Amino acid sequence: MKKILVIAAHPDDEILGCGGVMAKHAKAGDSVYSAILAEGITSRDLERDKTIHEEDFKLLYKAAEKANQIVGVKELRLLGFPDNRMDSITLLDIVKQVEILIEEIKPDIIYTHHIGDVNIDHQMIHRAVVTATRPIPGNHFVEEVLFFETASSTEWMTPGSAAPFVPNYYVNIENTLELKLKALEAYEYEMREWPHARSIKALDYLAKWRGANVGFEAAEAFILGRKIVK
Repeated sequence: MKKILVIAAHPDDEILGCGGVMAKHAKAGDSVYSAILAEGITSRDLERDKTIHEEDFKLLYKAAEKANQIVGVKELRLLGFPDNRMDSITLLDIVKQVEILIEEIKPDIIYTHHIGDVNIDHQMIHRAVVTATRPIPGNHFVEEVLFFETASSTEWMTPGSAAPFVPNYYVNIENTLELKLKALEAYEYEMREWPHARSIKALDYLAKWRGANVGFEAAEAFILGRKIVK
């Protein structure tokens, strides 16, 4: 039995990036924890004002709870960093929050964002997780760190602007793809219509394409950041 921690920027990123794997871990008896660091929604305004979105937040966080329940998450945490403004926070402050999560949960495996995403929050969280999981002696309970792709962000980064997403780690999700898509349906206000990259149809195609990369019906793809064999 493993402890799994998914660290994502916004509500829906966790399911977009590794919802099928989350469900697979849960079905195998692993304890899956989900931490969403940024609040969502407020970046749509010229200035951040949480007070005008109280009802929107209720709907979004209710959707997050439902989506995470669908894939079998044991505990969901919502931290409330400013949406798409995490570069206004010092990296150290984000690292400290990630370190608290790691110290409390003591995960064996962490899934988080790839660095080469167009979204600044994804980049900041990637850097924070890499820093927080540095292999300090006597602190080796995090055995694996994996980076996922986020539809409508990773593929939009232009060549040469950042490290490309070139996966070297694939997980078969043939038996949990439907749960992933059902969880995405819970995020109805965040999803878009086909042919948008963040549509149910696109995510279904992506899973099947990643599966075809390695001879499965469906898969999720990752970059292995670090693996420690005890």
